[in-house]
Amino acid sequence: MIYADNAATTKIDQEVLDSMLNYLKGDYGNSSSPHLFGRKAKEALLKARETIAKIINCAPNEIFFTSGGSESITQAILSAASWGENHNKKHIISSSIEHPAVLNTLLSLEENGFKIDLVKPNNRGIVDYKKIESLINNDTALVSIMYANNEIGTIQPIQEIGCICRKKGVLFHSDCVQAISHLDIDVNRDNLDMISFSAHKFHGPKGIGILYCKKTFALTPLIYGGAQERGKRGGTENIASIVAMAKALEIQSNNLIENELKIKRIRDFLENKLLTIEDSHINGDRQSRLSSIINIRFDKVEAETLLLLLDKKNIYVSTGSACSSGSIEPSHVLMNLDLSKEEANCSIRISLSKYNSDEEVATIFSEIKEIVNYIRSFN
Repeated sequence: MIYADNAATTKIDQEVLDSMLNYLKGDYGNSSSPHLFGRKAKEALLKARETIAKIINCAPNEIFFTSGGSESITQAILSAASWGENHNKKHIISSSIEHPAVLNTLLSLEENGFKIDLVKPNNRGIVDYKKIESLINNDTALVSIMYANNEIGTIQPIQEIGCICRKKGVLFHSDCVQAISHLDIDVNRDNLDMISFSAHKFHGPKGIGILYCKKTFALTPLIYGGAQERGKRGGTENIASIVAMAKALEIQSNNLIENELKIKRIRDFLENKLLTIEDSHINGDRQSRLSSIINIRFDKVEAETLLLLLDKKNIYVSTGSACSSGSIEPSHVLMNLDLSKEEANCSIRISLSKYNSDEEVATIFSEIKEIVNYIRSFN
């Protein structure tokens, strides 16, 4: 079996799993309980918060634990919208290639009277920060731009956008779900007011995520309950997953350069080999992108057919966002690169991790080449 769909989810590290099991079977107390068992859980919660805060360069009390990226994104945007409504600012700027968690939240706000501007990227998938600057006005409450795209891997000019937002006094949120796995993110350097990410993208467990929120801004709760997360996210904390997420992020951060060099090396090898196949094309920018993602199309080869035949050979890739896998429509990201519907439907995403090997990427190439030639023989 060769797993190359790491932009959808990743294999949990053994060390991360071990840290998680201790708080499922051993120190499983409720961190709100006053006794020793509860205090142990609370101590683990505080330590995890401190670990994560140090990695992204913020204060521990600016970290809020959620169920994952989608919840964090939704809370960030709705909190900014609530603030904006209270200050008569009902304009939000984002991009047309955002994750559905962003786009669908913005759609709901548009239906409730907000003006939403979605900036289209260039045909390489890069958003023009000057266009964002030109759209900011006195009614603008929020700019929300993903750090790196989940389908084509393009990295956006976050530092430039952050400087603009800070200068204009506009809140700036970034979906960092894909980026946190591969890039050094510093919320102060990048002038970020809020970021969202999820543990299962960097070899942690599913169902746990982070919302960083600058302490000068007050979040609006999505879940009301007890006083957990300083009253901004009610419900008993998932200590086991929180500890595991902190451990996964710590491992990722400590080995970032080494892992990225390896992943980029095997990605470049695979990509260059795939481009030797006749009528193959890379979607998105080949420079400003994550080390892990190849989004490639093969003319006259439907992606669904290619994926099905790869699946039979136990090679697992995808056509794009896992959150849109039930859709019959072509990827909105690829369509925003000015690809035709046919071109978008001939595109696959291969996403690698530190667990992939040289032998695996060589096999991926040889199998894809054979299958592409087989499919084309019928055309």
